[in-house]
Amino acid sequence: MPKLGMEPIRKAALVNATIAEIGQAGSLDVTVGQIAKRAGMSSALAHHYFGGKEQMFLAAMRHVLTVYGAEVRGALAMATGPQARLEAVVRASFSAGNFRREVVGAWLNFYVMAQTMPQARRLLAVYQRRMRSNLTHDLRPLVGARSGQVADALAALIDGVYLRQVLHGDSPDRTAAVALVLAQVRAELARGTA
Repeated sequence: MPKLGMEPIRKAALVNATIAEIGQAGSLDVTVGQIAKRAGMSSALAHHYFGGKEQMFLAAMRHVLTVYGAEVRGALAMATGPQARLEAVVRASFSAGNFRREVVGAWLNFYVMAQTMPQARRLLAVYQRRMRSNLTHDLRPLVGARSGQVADALAALIDGVYLRQVLHGDSPDRTAAVALVLAQVRAELARGTA
């Protein structure tokens, strides 16, 4: 007989184990058995909750995106004015919860998965639209008609910093990542609406 109330706890453990295993392996080349073992449960129970590795990984990325979204909303609530809001989005993108080795590895694999899996592609598109919307909203009063172009460049730079971090293999350097992207923000703002 199943223990009442355990499903959300077990699912959360499997999501965290999925992120950790993929981060450690650096690829999607992990088994449900490895994930389940890390979560302290059987493969059968993992399959029961998610159905397969791809569904576990999608649930893990939904979790990552939920954490990221909450951090962005919190940072935006504390920011006053468009430039402060832009900086808040950048800092949230590289927060301790988002810019750690296993999450960075999960992002890289998420981009790969989105090339062949429609559900992952849709989830990635939602993230990209939200990022562009957040950036464009606060760039518009600062750079005018260039807001969409600058937003795309900044979003690409943020993604590129994540990719570079995976390739470096070192511990993520949040301070350097934020400084790099904010330098570009300031350079674009210095150009103004030209």
